[in-house]
Amino acid sequence: MPANLTPQYRAAEAKFKAARSNSERRAALEEMLATIPKHKGTEKMQADLKRRLARLRQEEESRAGKHGHAVKVEPEGAAQVVILGPPNCGKSSLLAALTRAEPAIADFPFTTTRPQPGMMPFEDVQIQLVDLPPITQQHMEPWLANVIQGADAALLVADPTSEELPEDVEVVRERLAAMRIHLVGALPEAADPRDTHLETLMVVTKGDRAREEDLSVLEELYGCTYQLVRVSVLQRTGLEAFKVALWRHLKLVRVYAKPPGKPVDRSAPFVLVEGSTTQDLAERIHREAAQHLAFARVWGGKLDGQRVARDFELRDRDVVELHF
Repeated sequence: MPANLTPQYRAAEAKFKAARSNSERRAALEEMLATIPKHKGTEKMQADLKRRLARLRQEEESRAGKHGHAVKVEPEGAAQVVILGPPNCGKSSLLAALTRAEPAIADFPFTTTRPQPGMMPFEDVQIQLVDLPPITQQHMEPWLANVIQGADAALLVADPTSEELPEDVEVVRERLAAMRIHLVGALPEAADPRDTHLETLMVVTKGDRAREEDLSVLEELYGCTYQLVRVSVLQRTGLEAFKVALWRHLKLVRVYAKPPGKPVDRSAPFVLVEGSTTQDLAERIHREAAQHLAFARVWGGKLDGQRVARDFELRDRDVVELHF
């Protein structure tokens, strides 16, 4: 579907290209996001604008935080996903079970005081999970919003055995919403560009100890807003299903490049946003050479090396041979 970009969007884009400061770039990006047509043909562009805007805001606030306490987590892997929740909900245990990270784990609140990143393997890609300090009505780290705004997605962790449920989860949502950070199951079609909407999965921990009625309450309260994934770190159940759910939630595709006349390299796939085309892949490989892309051949699904155009939409696990 064509993007059909408006003159207002084009003008905002021109402002962005001419911008000389971060504040000018941020204002232009906010205007681009506000004026871009909202339909399926621009979903990928909207997602890209939101990521660029979030990272720019994070950079601005990090610089402003030099007089205070600034924290930043460099993104790695296919995506950066932050782990959020109230105290003792199982965030750190989840990180330890899914990655090689060794976070401090204890039965008292606020064991996690700094961001703890870890790389979660999923088939042939790595996804960065970042365990963040808990959020309560009385306390939230002042730098937390900066880190969250720069992430690609979030995990909202809920402990069904907690006596504070659902109030403790609601505190997390409400305190972040007060800072214009909204944990959503799906991105809204129209939103204030000053807000950060972060696509979120709800992870229900301690499934081995939870009562069925508690799980039903969570499903009733949040099932219409989030996809719920149940896990038990102790019994190591649900972890593989969680990985699959997160990968699908991120809306990414893996593409394997095949040089003409040579075998495909499956060791390091290119990770692209769902809806990306052969032209997008060419730009990822070599931005300057991409303008000379003539066509591509694709293997995957029902295709077996057929020739496709520059705007062909790639799917997960496609093998692509680019011809310049």
